[in-house]
Amino acid sequence: MPKPLTRLLLLAGAAVTAVAVVGCDSTPAPSAVPGTAAPRQVTVIGEGKVDGTPDTLVISLSIAATAPDAISASNQTSSRANAVTDAIAAQGVDRKDISTTTVTLQPQYGGADNTTIVGYQSSNSIDVKVRKIENGPQVLGVITTTGGDATRINSVTYSIEDDSQLVKDARGRAFDDAKNRAQQYAQLSGLDLGKVLSISETGGVTPPPPSPVRYDVAAAAPLSPGQQTVGFAVTVVWELG
Repeated sequence: MPKPLTRLLLLAGAAVTAVAVVGCDSTPAPSAVPGTAAPRQVTVIGEGKVDGTPDTLVISLSIAATAPDAISASNQTSSRANAVTDAIAAQGVDRKDISTTTVTLQPQYGGADNTTIVGYQSSNSIDVKVRKIENGPQVLGVITTTGGDATRINSVTYSIEDDSQLVKDARGRAFDDAKNRAQQYAQLSGLDLGKVLSISETGGVTPPPPSPVRYDVAAAAPLSPGQQTVGFAVTVVWELG
């Protein structure tokens, strides 16, 4: 084989080797300065999760009344809503944590053709935030006894009022996880882990908040806050040396 062809094959082999080294990066490497080798780097995603115990209970309820005229229906609903609010406050719930979210007034139709207004239905929706969750059953009890058949417990939801420390812990775990992964890749490739080139947070780790649970008053369903998870994912790029 002539010598020029041998040199061509050797150069081609060198190019394949260079591509293999750069290929250890999971993202495209920055363009190399002409005459220098492309920088070597590794990109990893770390995840961190921390469990916390809910400390807040939110009760969503509605109170409705039906009467022949709109004013009577509205007055009946307002009167019952005020009585329920007073009963909740008597259980130690701050009035600022009792909020009216929706007020509706709708005509009720009947008659032979179902187009005649036969009355009106008024409804008030109220959210109650119970900060002492151990008082949750008692608050639910006074709501149902005070409001009577006109009251509906639409949902009961637990949450963590201040999860800032949990977020901080989850973020730290995510970075540690990313670093451990990067160090393993560096060892597997026979290189040293260098400085951090970039950090970015990514979503998709923190589970969605728990869906509200419909409370069965008749069954006196027990309440349990359980645990909620706060999670983080972080993408980190390290230099390899």
